[in-house]
Amino acid sequence: MTRVPGPPKSLWLGMLTIVLVAQAPPPGYTEELSTQPDQVLIPELQLIKEEETVSIASRYEQPISQAPANVYVITDEDIRHSGATDIPTILRRVPGLEVMQASGADFNVSVRGNNQLLANKILVMVDGRSIYVDAQGSVFWKLLPVTLPEIKRIEVLKGPASAVYGFNAFDGIINIITKSPEEIKGTTVQFGGGELGTISSAAIHADTIGKFGYRLSLGRDQNQQWRNRDALAFRSNKFNVQTDYALSGDSKVSISGGFADANRFDGNINETTSSSSQPAQKYAHVVYERPNFLLRAFWTGFSDPIDPTANPLIASFLRAADRSGSSPVSNFANTYNIEAQHSIKFGPSNRLMYGINYRHNTFSSNYVSGFSREDRLGIFVQDEWNITQTLTVVGGLRYDLHTEINSTLSPRFALVYQAAPDHTFRAGISIAYRPPTLVETHVASQGIVTLPPPIPSPPPTLVQGSAGLSPEQIVSYDLSYQGWFWKHRLRARLDLFFNHVSNLINFRGTTPGVASSVNDSGQADIYGGEAGVEFLVTRWLTGFANYAYEEIGQSFTDTARRGAPRSKINAGLRGEWDSGWSGEAAFHYVGAATYPIAGSYTAFSPFFPPGTTVPDTRVDSYNLLNLRGAYKFWQQKAEAGYLRDAEVAISAFNALNDTHKEHPLGDTIGSRVMGWITVRY
Repeated sequence: MTRVPGPPKSLWLGMLTIVLVAQAPPPGYTEELSTQPDQVLIPELQLIKEEETVSIASRYEQPISQAPANVYVITDEDIRHSGATDIPTILRRVPGLEVMQASGADFNVSVRGNNQLLANKILVMVDGRSIYVDAQGSVFWKLLPVTLPEIKRIEVLKGPASAVYGFNAFDGIINIITKSPEEIKGTTVQFGGGELGTISSAAIHADTIGKFGYRLSLGRDQNQQWRNRDALAFRSNKFNVQTDYALSGDSKVSISGGFADANRFDGNINETTSSSSQPAQKYAHVVYERPNFLLRAFWTGFSDPIDPTANPLIASFLRAADRSGSSPVSNFANTYNIEAQHSIKFGPSNRLMYGINYRHNTFSSNYVSGFSREDRLGIFVQDEWNITQTLTVVGGLRYDLHTEINSTLSPRFALVYQAAPDHTFRAGISIAYRPPTLVETHVASQGIVTLPPPIPSPPPTLVQGSAGLSPEQIVSYDLSYQGWFWKHRLRARLDLFFNHVSNLINFRGTTPGVASSVNDSGQADIYGGEAGVEFLVTRWLTGFANYAYEEIGQSFTDTARRGAPRSKINAGLRGEWDSGWSGEAAFHYVGAATYPIAGSYTAFSPFFPPGTTVPDTRVDSYNLLNLRGAYKFWQQKAEAGYLRDAEVAISAFNALNDTHKEHPLGDTIGSRVMGWITVRY
């Protein structure tokens, strides 16, 4: 790992932010007190850290301490103060979450030791709508169809959740919840720009007219490559519209749609290729909801023209192509989904929820054997029984049918025990599955090898999908504690887990000249724990700190082997004062890790130029310090009741300039300084 002195701007910003966080709160400007609701609260109430309500664990709103799963919440204020340009950078603060940046566009996110290139084991949703690309098992984190200022909160569930969400909720779920038209009423404009040609911009307008509300948003983002600061890594445009209409009482209909397209995407990086592509997603989403009932339908279209260039080390020897010998890839996928759920309360102590979901996926590509399709049908039931005032039992079961595999049963059982007010213990067991993708079952391509003359080149290796694959499986056990201390100003959390993973799907040589998708016969036991605190020191100073530890014992082989850092530490401090100044410092330590790489590098290494070696499978530990300082120079209460404001900020990513790799085949990540302005009026 190479470390060089940080740029003066980063060091200056670090000093500035530390001063902001450390200083005592200056006198407030009393002429603006009427625009700051916190000012009218008595001191005792201002020093209470509120417990969040979440919907991700049971598909309905409940206090986080009562959720039958391990849930972490990132708020809109966390996003604003982070100075991040993308969601994976924000997610780094969650203990037990694995975040790996491979290039200026390509991120991989997973949970508890299960990360990899082309990570495919976490379900990601926006307002309950899956944005996981079923056909190829991927999430394009830089291409999410939502701008950062319109996000209300991000709920992160760690652990399998197939019992209520079905396939792909393998080792966790991330649900990005956006603000309603009422919550973001007015016009919000944000622009950030800085080093590496980075631009992060958004324009949002929202309003309510009687029972009708709407939100419109535009976004444009771009940045250069880490490995070549003169080359573009990513550029995207996005547009979204959401409308809400209150029908009667507590029922409403929401209709939304939009698109996000990238005319440059440096990735995805996989075992042998460092592709460049132009992915695009578009969607339509309709939701009807009333108390205890929800009906949802959505369509997602995905396209991804790819230039599958091999990794530079082996690009002279290996080329990917379709069966006709053409290298460019044209991928098109569609997902059609409809689902419903209903809850019934049997007295004050029992709640029964059940639902049904149907999904149809299609995929066409010159790299598959033909137009491919699959159907999925799932039904689930979950019962929540408050046996006593302090003990709750939650049991759930989901039955799924899938075109390509045998039916599956995904159970979940949890005990939630409130030992004392503000102190809760939870124990749970759950099973989840990830079915083979249409790529894994229908791919039909070839790898063309060209060796230096006079060595004869072998015939192409055929790459093909396989029928009859079993779904990947995880069995998870976890135990957790959450408690409040110091007059509800400090929350402590402790989590222990044990995950057994089997049937991972991988491509490897099955016969001479043929590589096929297969279920690896090995297995892995991943176990460890997380501990953390979140605290409110004064009305103007808050912070968090957490530690995650994990061990992996496995018999998987080749690139199916799991890799993860053994230890990770996250910590942060935030100061926010009446004068308009604010600052945040977030620190992340990620331990060393070993990741598998394809055997192609070793096979071609005899032909490498002198001094060139096979990539080391180990990546060193690194320290990531992200800083942001801001000044809110204008606040005014609008006639409609919301608060108008304007803020300027400066942020630094990797302010220590600890240059590092997060995967052996990834880019070397450096530092970046940006300036921001955000106006809401």
